[in-house]
Amino acid sequence: MKMNILRIPAVAAAALLGAAVAFAPSAGAACPNCGTVTDVKTVKKEGEGSGVGAVAGGVLGGVLGHQIGSGRGNTAATIVGAGAGALVGNEVEKNKGSTTAWDVRVRLDDGSTRTVRSTTQPSWRVGDKVRVENGKLVSG
Repeated sequence: MKMNILRIPAVAAAALLGAAVAFAPSAGAACPNCGTVTDVKTVKKEGEGSGVGAVAGGVLGGVLGHQIGSGRGNTAATIVGAGAGALVGNEVEKNKGSTTAWDVRVRLDDGSTRTVRSTTQPSWRVGDKVRVENGKLVSG
């Protein structure tokens, strides 16, 4: 009889331990969106000139060049001013339309690779543990 009384708590403890192990999250539970940052690259897209900047710059440069000298020197200064103004105006227009983004490459724990583009400079560095959620990176 004493033996049966001792067995009941032992059996109950074993059952509780088995249930706890069955429902506990495993230590190696896979996170399909977790990984490590392997690369951060800056991506610059140059703007395109429509010609408006070149025309406006050429006109302004020609007007300014015309203010210099007289006679043949005045004509040469007008031509040079128009040409230089057109070049500068075109570059200003292209710079105004340029954009910068950052591609962060992540090697996921399953071995695949994901690249996430950010329009603001990311704080992530190579080696950081991250998780990809809705196309954005969060601390892993």
